[in-house]
Amino acid sequence: MNKDEMEYQKWVYCPVCGNKTRVRLRKDTVLLHFPLFCPKCKKESLIDAEGFTVRLIGCKSMQKKLPVASPVDEK
Repeated sequence: MNKDEMEYQKWVYCPVCGNKTRVRLRKDTVLLHFPLFCPKCKKESLIDAEGFTVRLIGCKSMQKKLPVASPVDEK
């Protein structure tokens, strides 16, 4: 791979731990609601990407667990 090809592709980094993932972007890549998995921290993030710009939509590790409402006794 020569220098021009290297500048045409870039690695996607994990938004949680900052390590490289197994996904590379090209300049003409467009991703919408892409589930990005990090093999290092084992977290999945939802991203949008266009060109070399990546935007985080959501991450399972950042979601707070909401309490489940208990059923109301009807008498």
